[in-house]
Amino acid sequence: MKSLFQSKYNWVFLIILLVLVNIIASQWHGRADLTAEKRYTLSKATHQLLKSLDEPVTITVLMDGDLPAGFKKLQNSTRDMLQEFKEIGGSNVQYSFRKPGENLDDSSKMYLLDSLHNLGINPTNVKAQTKSGEGEEQRLVYPGVIINYKDRVIGVDLLQGQSAIDGLNSLNNADALLEYKLAGGIDKIKKDKLPAVAYLVGNGESLQTDVYDLIERTIKPNYGFSILPIDSVPVIPNIFNAMVIVKPQHGFSEAQKLKIDQYVMHGGKVIWLLDYLYASLDSLQRSEGSFIAFDLGLNLDDILFKYGVRINPDLVQDISCTQIPLKVGMMGDRPQIQLMPWYYFPLLSAPNNNPIAKNLDYVMSQFPQSIDTVKAEGIKKTVLLSSSPNARIIATPAKVELNSVKTEEDLKTFTKPFIPVAVLLEGKFNSLFTNRISSATKDSLGNLYKSPFLSSSYDSNKMIVVSDGDIVTNYVSQQKGPLQMGQNPFTGYQYANREFFLNCLEYLVGNPGILETRGKDYTLRLLDKKQIEEHRAFWQMLNIGLPVLLILLFALVYSLLMRRRYSH
Repeated sequence: MKSLFQSKYNWVFLIILLVLVNIIASQWHGRADLTAEKRYTLSKATHQLLKSLDEPVTITVLMDGDLPAGFKKLQNSTRDMLQEFKEIGGSNVQYSFRKPGENLDDSSKMYLLDSLHNLGINPTNVKAQTKSGEGEEQRLVYPGVIINYKDRVIGVDLLQGQSAIDGLNSLNNADALLEYKLAGGIDKIKKDKLPAVAYLVGNGESLQTDVYDLIERTIKPNYGFSILPIDSVPVIPNIFNAMVIVKPQHGFSEAQKLKIDQYVMHGGKVIWLLDYLYASLDSLQRSEGSFIAFDLGLNLDDILFKYGVRINPDLVQDISCTQIPLKVGMMGDRPQIQLMPWYYFPLLSAPNNNPIAKNLDYVMSQFPQSIDTVKAEGIKKTVLLSSSPNARIIATPAKVELNSVKTEEDLKTFTKPFIPVAVLLEGKFNSLFTNRISSATKDSLGNLYKSPFLSSSYDSNKMIVVSDGDIVTNYVSQQKGPLQMGQNPFTGYQYANREFFLNCLEYLVGNPGILETRGKDYTLRLLDKKQIEEHRAFWQMLNIGLPVLLILLFALVYSLLMRRRYSH
């Protein structure tokens, strides 16, 4: 071997060795994830999903060409993630990168971009350096992917649910959610049968345009959907995997509560979206600057208490809130209107690392109430959404005032932190109606309706309670029609209400392993900008000069060794 490398043809063997190493490396890949947060380690659920593919999945990433630095990083991370997917799924995972509209005429390009919008992929307007380097230009970037499987196609917006203001942090969150977004898209398109969701009506729940986005754009494209009048059935059918109860206006009877209770005992999942108090902007506009938010008398205190929560008849105000137009004065005989913080519309966020709301933009609420968790044996409670650290509670009788904060002293009263507004309940629920219903009713349930009364749920179950039904409603514009849920009609800003609701449904009836990947943390280890500015010249010289110096040093050492070797 020694003589082989000392021969004059040693360079030939070196080239052959390098070629062999590259061929082997192209066929077999391996890497060690040394990051503290294990950002490059795919979950077990993702492994199982990719290995279960029976036909090819084609993923087209709409990020190619010259991109700003932040999106370039997201592009590279997406490529790395898809390469990992391909190594697990083999030939059943195919991917490519495209630039939307490239080499298309104007009409074809507009048709394509309209199709992307219909798939839920929306452009992001970014500033990029011009080629001359003397300015910036506006550019549309489509941070999304199109997934094809068999005859199905879906779009995945990688920035959906992220803040449009904090660009750097949003891109970092999108990076952290890549596995969830891509694996979740594949899992969704792969399913031959979608979970069924019932929309309960019968107690004043809306079926008007204010829930258009919820029903038509959110539930129907992702799940089987049916409207369920509660009084039309003796028991709630178990064909429904989940049921949503949105803003009832009238109280529930004991018979209606029994139906919901037994649906839960038999394994049904429920999302309660409730307003205990009636309060609306319309009421404020009709009044002379104030009104009393009155109790709707929903008669749900006992059943929710049994499951582990209590919604209080109060209102939550928060310094962190959205804006609405308010009259701030008069200019002659005309009112002066200005966008002002509206403390009754708090911006909610996750107070912990729960996978449902983590890495989401704020969720906009309207006149929410506070929630207390109460003792319920065997039930785990997780707060999904809460106020900011600077909030307060307006107790009953809750008076809504146009100028509820008049002075700096009023602002100092916002001292109550992290008031719960949405809570996840998990465990074996106990029935409210144990020892409370007659034998005849029990016999009817078991013999006539084939749904025997259960005093507790067979297995561990889940439900979500939200003390603001308006989280899933939408405003209606005279020009644009129904807006998206969570869109402020006065500022146009889109909050993450839809993503939060979809995550809730996914957690209840979807693949729990896939959703757990939302819990990943990506830590941004950024350079210190102050240090960079102070020592810019040093670091530039080090980065440019050190590699050159090392090459020259290597050449000098190599030359001395060769001279010494052949001098004899």
